[in-house]
Amino acid sequence: MSLELVSKARELADKLKAEVSAALFGEKVEGEVNKLASLGADKVYILEDPRLKYYTPVPYSKLMIQTIEEYKPQIVLYGATTEGRDLAPRVASHLKVGLTADCTDLQIGDHTQKETEYKDILYQIRPAFGGNIIATIVSPEKKPQMATVREGVMRMAVPDGSRKAETVKIKASLTTEDFISGIIERVMEEKSVNLKGAQIIVSGGMGVGSKENFALIRELAQTLGAEVGASRAAVDQGFIGKEHQVGQTGTTVRPKLYIACGISGAIQHRAGMDGSARIIAINNDPEAPIFSVAHYGIVGDLNEVIPKMIKAYKARA
Repeated sequence: MSLELVSKARELADKLKAEVSAALFGEKVEGEVNKLASLGADKVYILEDPRLKYYTPVPYSKLMIQTIEEYKPQIVLYGATTEGRDLAPRVASHLKVGLTADCTDLQIGDHTQKETEYKDILYQIRPAFGGNIIATIVSPEKKPQMATVREGVMRMAVPDGSRKAETVKIKASLTTEDFISGIIERVMEEKSVNLKGAQIIVSGGMGVGSKENFALIRELAQTLGAEVGASRAAVDQGFIGKEHQVGQTGTTVRPKLYIACGISGAIQHRAGMDGSARIIAINNDPEAPIFSVAHYGIVGDLNEVIPKMIKAYKARA
């Protein structure tokens, strides 16, 4: 996630003619500097401390606040991970600045408010009102401008091994009292669904009709060697588990091929899959929004279309 953020930060900084800085806290993290530099970081603030091996709220937020107050960045970006969603609001609250969560895009532009024109501010873009609109949010009067970014929505740049970054070792003012909580044990969840790493995803929506009918989606996925995805509506109806959910409140994906079956294509869903290299949409409604992002569209009953796709693929295999 941090590599995606540095790549996007480099793009934004180039428009602002500014530097990209990264904060690197943890145990034995200095080896990550070259990786961050290769993606566009000009400067990396480092603090190595064995007590920071795992994220805990108090020391990390304290360090982040100290770093921001000392070096005064224009913009601060966080990953919308479990840790980022905990850290970002703590820092924003302390600094009394705005924070936009779960952004799907970031841009630089101008803004006029009450006859005051603000130049080169951060456009924080995300679905709003249940995914029915795309909102552009600005924080023109407070610095730094802060946002969390959904994992997978920003493309990682091609690394440039010739790039170098200046390292700045920051001074810690951490006390024993800052470590009031700690990690006793970490149990890694075993995931059987790998949407992020999938080259092909076959997703089903409300148009599939039932939990039982999802067997057809699974059959097509198995035939193609694909992962099974789903819309939020299908998950909410209990057709399939939440770990299969694609979209703003699920997983953001960029497969080589995404097949949307019976998915109407709400903004919230499209935000999580419209970066796919090729999109095929199957829907019996020719006006379904999913067709606006599809490279190939099939208007028809998925119960008739999918068996024909399976048969055709097996005949060619």
